[in-house]
Amino acid sequence: MPEFTELLRGYHRFRADGYPEQKERYDKLVSEGQHPKLMIIGCSDSRVDPAQIFDVDPGEIFVVRNVAALVPPLETSPGQHGVSAALEFAVSFLEVRQIVVMGHGMCGGCKAALSRNLHGNEPGEGGFIANWVSLLDEARDEVVKQHGSEGEAAERAMEMAAVMVSLQNLRSFPAVRSREGDGSLKLRGAFFSIAEGVLYVLDEDSGQFLPAK
Repeated sequence: MPEFTELLRGYHRFRADGYPEQKERYDKLVSEGQHPKLMIIGCSDSRVDPAQIFDVDPGEIFVVRNVAALVPPLETSPGQHGVSAALEFAVSFLEVRQIVVMGHGMCGGCKAALSRNLHGNEPGEGGFIANWVSLLDEARDEVVKQHGSEGEAAERAMEMAAVMVSLQNLRSFPAVRSREGDGSLKLRGAFFSIAEGVLYVLDEDSGQFLPAK
């Protein structure tokens, strides 16, 4: 299969050009460890790589990616809480100063939440996805009231509403609330339009996503 071969070709380009150019930075990251000041929670979608969009160097951002860039609310029940673990590490140990939740256009996870059109409800057949995007059920109801459940306007509204849900859920974590309260942590919402190549940033006062300046 050619896919992994293509990855290795990219790796060899990196070894020949990228790594030598960044050798000093990598040496510093090895000797001093990572100290990113910003965490990004983004979608797993292959078209929206935060490192490419923000053109950052290694060590600058701590990234968590999952379907639809979702943050579940605080849960203390037994389970494997991957997003919560990454958030805990970023906030309490790395002490990041900002967390950006970045949604995007043409998001399959948000579209699934909006249409509820999945292939099945059994694990491996759509069940894991259905359970995950159910985090957006309440927001979906509001979107459907205003825009219906189909069309570009409804899909974009769902994608932006998902960012709001994740921001709200971030604030259910005591460490996040505490640090946001004392001003040592800033939460931000963002939305990347693949079709336009434009980043929109949430103005929480107005609730509007505005083009980044």
